Amino acid sequence: MTPNTHTMVVIHRAFRRESRLLADLVDAVEPGDTARAGTLAAHLRDYLLGLHNHHVAEDRYLWPPLLARVDLDADIVLRMAAQHEHLAATLATIGGALPGWAATAGEHERDKLVAALVDHRAVLIGHLDDEETTLLPLAARHLTVAEWRAWGRYFPSVTPKPVLLTYLGLVLEDASPQERASFLGELPWYARAVWHLAGRPRYTHHIRRIRNTRETS
Repeated sequence: MTPNTHTMVVIHRAFRRESRLLADLVDAVEPGDTARAGTLAAHLRDYLLGLHNHHVAEDRYLWPPLLARVDLDADIVLRMAAQHEHLAATLATIGGALPGWAATAGEHERDKLVAALVDHRAVLIGHLDDEETTLLPLAARHLTVAEWRAWGRYFPSVTPKPVLLTYLGLVLEDASPQERASFLGELPWYARAVWHLAGRPRYTHHIRRIRNTRETS
């Protein structure tokens, strides 16, 4: 039995979408609209936390066992680790620009944050493409199902529970019915119940407010 590494692709899809939308949404905020800036800033902080925890999980639970088992392909794993460092630098730049814009919604502060988000997304997309093309096949060949699931268990263990529902909604939003069923099937029964009873309506309300739309896209 091999790990279902396609779950990583489904998760990545959310990061691809949100990194694009966040730059567009922040750019559209009128100077001085601190209420809208505050709403988007909170969502952006959730995004930063989610991507950080996602990469810490990979650093701790995927790279070490892979490096111990691959030889000629070790450069792929090391490249992923180096890309994480580059991405961490872009997250730090965003984090540095965010408070000033959230407080003032100033035009200069907004443009600085948008530039940081655009730069971050360029680095992120390159990394995700590389990881899906080169790293995931290695993981499928060299990791056990238990090791893969250990990576998956780390994220919820360090993430506030209410925010987990937001992350789950983000991941499931563009998933196919088969992907959605597979992803939810990996969760404990009580987590699925919480999602269906409370998480899904909460997410729908949340994402409408973030995207300022009547319907979830």
